[in-house]
Amino acid sequence: MSARFSLGQTVATPDALAALTESGHSPCEFLRRHISGDWGDVDAEDQQSNDDALLHGERLLSAYCTAKGVKLWVITEADRSSTCILLPSDY
Repeated sequence: MSARFSLGQTVATPDALAALTESGHSPCEFLRRHISGDWGDVDAEDQQSNDDALLHGERLLSAYCTAKGVKLWVITEADRSSTCILLPSDY
């Protein structure tokens, strides 16, 4: 898997880290998918928005579910300075 963009500084909210721990996942699993352009469980419109954002330097949003069914978002800022793993309720 090759990186399609820079993650910048990576951070996660406490609730997202707890969900990852409870389900036995590593944050790296979801960061690898995100950086490779696997946007996860987003609809076709959001997939296209992300593909366009790669070309135009806009924010990127991926959505995934843990093995326990908890939804996670991974958001990379438009300037690629940072990426955050969070729960939708953290937003």
